[in-house]
Amino acid sequence: MRSSAKLIKLLDQKHLGSDVFSQALTHRSASSKHNERMEFLGDSVLGLIITNALYQNMPKASEGYLSRLRASLVNENTLAEIANELSLGDFLRLGAGELKSGGFRRKSILSDTLEAVIASVYLEKGIQAASKFVLAIYTNRLEKLPTENELKDPKSRLQEVLQARNIDIPHYELLSVTGDAHRQVFNAECTIEALDIITKGVSGSRRKAEQQSAQNAYEIVMQQFKKPKKSSKKPSKQSSKK
Repeated sequence: MRSSAKLIKLLDQKHLGSDVFSQALTHRSASSKHNERMEFLGDSVLGLIITNALYQNMPKASEGYLSRLRASLVNENTLAEIANELSLGDFLRLGAGELKSGGFRRKSILSDTLEAVIASVYLEKGIQAASKFVLAIYTNRLEKLPTENELKDPKSRLQEVLQARNIDIPHYELLSVTGDAHRQVFNAECTIEALDIITKGVSGSRRKAEQQSAQNAYEIVMQQFKKPKKSSKKPSKQSSKK
């Protein structure tokens, strides 16, 4: 079986040519011997390895921060990004329907496949080899972890900033929902009356539209708070001698 140059550097040829690795790349649309059970296993193996890495390397981090970090590292988007970096999409075994619909680019399929590949390493070589593989493909992300504040969703960040300054929390309103039932577009608005700020957000879900409006408001609020306060004292007039 073919494999990407990056995978060749991380896994030996024996593993790359094994039946278990071939199954890890096989989508259910292509064969009854597919990777779904391996995906289930790989998800747990990945979670354990990332959890342990964060726990060992961040002794002062709170449980909440560690949980948010782990979630950001093992979610579908991150897994799909890493799968693309490994060129897994080029080597997927897909059925005709999935091939035509671009399944090799679909985030859900790519992320599931990466979890299955992790499971294949665990099944063939054990937890130490699986840990070495996972830490290698996550090296850059583990070295550049987001701050605790960056991991908070925009609505939470905005609310905390306002409450710290005794400003009432924002009001969110759904302005409109357009489009077909299977492809709706939500328009939401965020209002901060005390600061005379109104922002809008547009997305495929109400939650994301509100988050976008909150993010826009947060950026405006932070710019306002950075501005130096104007002095309330009037400049003294110089007396003139006649």
